[in-house]
Amino acid sequence: MTTLGIIGTGQIGSAVARLAVAAGVPIVVANSRGPHTLGPLIDELGSGATAGSVEEASAQDIVVLAIPFTEHDAIDSAHLRSKTLIDPTNYYPYRDGRIAELDANGIAASELVQRSYPDAHVVKAFSNINAPHIPQLARPNGSPERTTLPVASDSASAAIEAIDLLDRLGFDGLHTGRLADSWRFEPEAAAYTKIYLEDASVEDEMTARAAPADEATVRAALARATRVDVSQRTV
Repeated sequence: MTTLGIIGTGQIGSAVARLAVAAGVPIVVANSRGPHTLGPLIDELGSGATAGSVEEASAQDIVVLAIPFTEHDAIDSAHLRSKTLIDPTNYYPYRDGRIAELDANGIAASELVQRSYPDAHVVKAFSNINAPHIPQLARPNGSPERTTLPVASDSASAAIEAIDLLDRLGFDGLHTGRLADSWRFEPEAAAYTKIYLEDASVEDEMTARAAPADEATVRAALARATRVDVSQRTV
């Protein structure tokens, strides 16, 4: 397994980092503040993790861009040329402000990320599950409680790479098609977060108990999804 680069040490980035180290996948972790700020996290993760610069994390064959959506274009695109770039970000107007191009409902959020890194192979993944539920739902290959996560990409080979990584981390992956169709598991759509909850009616999803969702459950949610009017999204 090649080394995984993780840019961003928020909830998603840290959750993926912990699963990767547990699975024996070496990682280089970076944030915007520099490797000297990552000592506590690296100490927790152990010998499988290295603190690096954004450039060093970007040098890995697979890179997770776990940063706020408003910063999705903050990395020098030259560093990510030919990389499989996993995009777990989402557009949240309450946090990010209004983005007119997305509010016009013409493109999905990950298409905007792909535009920022035209020579990378963007894969939308880890975007439809709440960060606390990632470690709760990871299971070994073959487990009857294995959870499926959707992935979308315009590159079939990059999607396969991402699905292989998901398998190592404890999930089945389902290639749902191109980035243009990734709205099916964006916020408020049928395949977003609630399908991984024991009780989908709870108000506080982040502290709710997680429940596995198999491939059939995810496929059904994707099939019944209707496109959300992003201009009316308040979350």
